[in-house]
Amino acid sequence: TETLVRTAWDVELKKNPQELSINSKKIRVPIRMGYVDSLKNRAIRDHILANMKSYYYGLSVDKHLFIKNKFVIGIECKAYTENAMLKRILVDFHLLKTKFPDLACYLFQLESQLGGDYSAIPHQPKGSSSTHTLMSYFPDVDLNIVTLLDGERKVDQPINKQKYFKPLGMNRLESALTVLVNGLKGAASS
Repeated sequence: TETLVRTAWDVELKKNPQELSINSKKIRVPIRMGYVDSLKNRAIRDHILANMKSYYYGLSVDKHLFIKNKFVIGIECKAYTENAMLKRILVDFHLLKTKFPDLACYLFQLESQLGGDYSAIPHQPKGSSSTHTLMSYFPDVDLNIVTLLDGERKVDQPINKQKYFKPLGMNRLESALTVLVNGLKGAASS
């Protein structure tokens, strides 16, 4: 994924490589004051207020993309994704968007177990009913899902075993590159 990002930025968009940085350092998501204010137990509330610097959650996704030190794109990378994993991904991005409301959110997966047409890899997947239902509860997270290998994941056929190997086609890499070029282009102009 990082190589695709660098190719999109440096080669395709011909941008200054020094303007883009990539990391996965934990970002502190602070405790919500509405929660603290609503605590009925005064001793707990007072303790939290007296120690506010300690009340945060350290959160990261696999790739944090910064343009000129502004966090613009988050990418979660998975060998495969199923809907239980997707719930956690959506929560993570929702929490990040409380601090970075304009953050673009991506899921890059080798295989899909989300159902629908994510594993068929059409140009614009329609998705699956269960995945869209989960995403409907996180309207602030516009999750872009990119699948790199054809075919639904089969749990009894892990792709790290040679007999179940799936080739990564150039057309899939080019499609993922186009997604990143468009995302970076949008992020660079905002």
